[in-house]
Amino acid sequence: MSIAITPFGKNNEGRQVDKITLTNAKGSSASFINYGAHIVSIIVPDKEGIFADVCLGYDSVEDYGRPRNGHIGSTVGRYANRIGGAKFELNGIEYHLPANDGKNCLHGGMDGFRRKLWSYDVKEASECDSVTMTYVSPDGEEGFPGTLTTTVTFTFDDNNRLGIRYEAVSDADTVINFTNHAYFNLAGEGDTLAHLLKIEADEITEVDEELIPTGWFAQIKETPYDLRSFKSHRDCLKERRNHPAFDRADGFDVNYVINGEGFRLAATVREPNSRREMTVETDQPGIQLYSGQGLKATGKGGAAYGPYAGIALETQHHPDSVNQPAFESTVLRKGETFCSETVYAFGVY
Repeated sequence: MSIAITPFGKNNEGRQVDKITLTNAKGSSASFINYGAHIVSIIVPDKEGIFADVCLGYDSVEDYGRPRNGHIGSTVGRYANRIGGAKFELNGIEYHLPANDGKNCLHGGMDGFRRKLWSYDVKEASECDSVTMTYVSPDGEEGFPGTLTTTVTFTFDDNNRLGIRYEAVSDADTVINFTNHAYFNLAGEGDTLAHLLKIEADEITEVDEELIPTGWFAQIKETPYDLRSFKSHRDCLKERRNHPAFDRADGFDVNYVINGEGFRLAATVREPNSRREMTVETDQPGIQLYSGQGLKATGKGGAAYGPYAGIALETQHHPDSVNQPAFESTVLRKGETFCSETVYAFGVY
């Protein structure tokens, strides 16, 4: 294992941003920047041992800071996904947030965590190396109460398992929901239409036309969302006209209710040409599958990221949980510590 730290540019305040690369004994690597705690690359081999970068990303800090960049690779907070009406009530007080997605709040507001410079520490260990990034969000930032200290620890081991551990504590009652918005393309280039998808879920959170949950869980059987067995992305998209919500979104933009409890398998993705496979394990109740239909950007090395260039699998609490009494609570009480873990594991099949 080895750790390399290199300059990645400067943010809009002129402060240096670093790239931290963790390389394992097999030559695979995962790289991160402390601007927005972004994942910028994941380089792993295919069935022939040929390495490729399977994570979408950018070459510059400026690209990561652009307003409409697809949130590629970012750590999302304080609150991932959507909050209906850009408001919620806590302890009898109504809090108003930026409405950056129609009349709703998406991914923590205008800047969220993705345009913040995080402090960081690296650690070498026999089992895996790690980098821990920390950001202190002041009381009232983006409308949320409490000064919130968040740490995200990325680990990468010799089995090509990328771990993400979130921890947070607040000096006042608040609400939180963290995820990472990495986009994956196991082919390393092109689109993801040949990818095979499987989600360990029987239900999704039903949503209205603005993608805000109704409070009900909907069965996926006999719908385009049914991924209980492997199905190609291309075949899924052929069903657009058979389901109004799927058609309206032009693909997947949906939160699955993961079967079971505790730390468990949530999703598996396979790419039939390279034979690369990625599994997603988490202790979270939901996973948002977004098929990247809105992508329109120039990525690393000048790569064109168009629709379906990458797939996002965002482990999370269910969207709008702050306004949905039937969903698991996302309230973090003063002085309590929140902990959650997700692992993206890469191999061949």
